[in-house]
Amino acid sequence: MKKPLFALIASIAFASTALAQTTVSEPWVRATVPQQKSSGAFMHVRSADAARLVSASSPVAKSVEIHKMEMVGQMMKMREVDGIDLPAGETVNLASGGYHIMLVGLNKQLKEGESVPLSLLVERQQGKRETVVVDAPVKALTYAAPKAPAAGHAHH
Repeated sequence: MKKPLFALIASIAFASTALAQTTVSEPWVRATVPQQKSSGAFMHVRSADAARLVSASSPVAKSVEIHKMEMVGQMMKMREVDGIDLPAGETVNLASGGYHIMLVGLNKQLKEGESVPLSLLVERQQGKRETVVVDAPVKALTYAAPKAPAAGHAHH
């Protein structure tokens, strides 16, 4: 009886190490108006261990870029970055006004109620890569995402 039980425990232990290390919550994409060729995708990304979001793709866009908004003097500037660090166990908020994902060269209008498939490529230590597939709902142009919960602060 011990061998099958040991094999079962070993297979469960092995399977758990193969599970996704990166989780995505609250994903959404901003709706577009006709003829608009780009939109933003926003979400909360959390990695169990230190990793880096290095790229993204979606069938609805010619290209998908990782961007950062930041104040430069008195002006808000947006620029493409080569990735986003994901510190171990911390939630990184991809939101308007900070890091976000840009869908460039849209092949159709994105309408509220639809969803957009996104594939996120996360790179770990030793060059290990993980693809996280997300189905992001399209939200109205006026939608404002809820703020990410602050780590270590409980609301009473």
